[in-house]
Amino acid sequence: MIDDFAKEYLHSDLREIREVMLRKLDGLSEYDVRRPLTSTGTNLLGLVKHLSVTEARYFGEVFDRPFPEPVPRWDDLGQRGTDMWATEHETREDITDRYRRVWEYADATIAALAVDSPGHVPWWPRPDVMLFNVLVHVLTETSRHAGHADVLREQLDGEVEMNADGTARDAALWEKRRAEVERAAGAAAGPSR
Repeated sequence: MIDDFAKEYLHSDLREIREVMLRKLDGLSEYDVRRPLTSTGTNLLGLVKHLSVTEARYFGEVFDRPFPEPVPRWDDLGQRGTDMWATEHETREDITDRYRRVWEYADATIAALAVDSPGHVPWWPRPDVMLFNVLVHVLTETSRHAGHADVLREQLDGEVEMNADGTARDAALWEKRRAEVERAAGAAAGPSR
C-alpha cells in the first residue's frame, strides 16, 4: 500500500513540476527563451530540451523501454551538452511537443512498473536501481532546473511563479522585500563595501 502511495505521490509532483517548466516559456520571445543568461549559456528552452532527454533516458533505456525517437547517447562525449540549448533549426514547438511526448512515454513506464521494479543506470556508480530511485532522481533534477528557470525568468521580465489560485504575486511586496534584503546586505557589509 505504501509503495503505491509513494509512487503516485512522486509521480504527481513530477507531473506538476513539468507544467511549471513549460509555463516559464509563456509570453517570451524566441530570443528570450533561447538566449544564454549565465556564463555557461543556461537558457529556458535549453532546460526544457535537457529535461526531455533526461526523462527519455531514465524512464526509457534504464527500464529497457527505449524511447522511440533518437536520444543522444549518454556515453557519446561529442554529444555531451548539446541537449542544453536549442539550435536555430529547432522550434520552440518542436522542443515543447517532444517534452510532452516524453511525458506520455515516461508516464506509461511509471504506470506499467511497480515502484520496486529493477532498472539499470550504467552511468551511475551503483547502477542497479528501482523505479523508486529513478522517480526521486528525475523529480529532483526537474525541480532543480525549475529553480534555475525561476531565476532566469525573473531576470528576463521580473515574473515570478503565480499564486496557487492563478493570480499574480504582488509586485509591490517583492519590491519591498528586495529593498529590505539590500538594506540588510549593506548593513552587514559595513562601510567598507
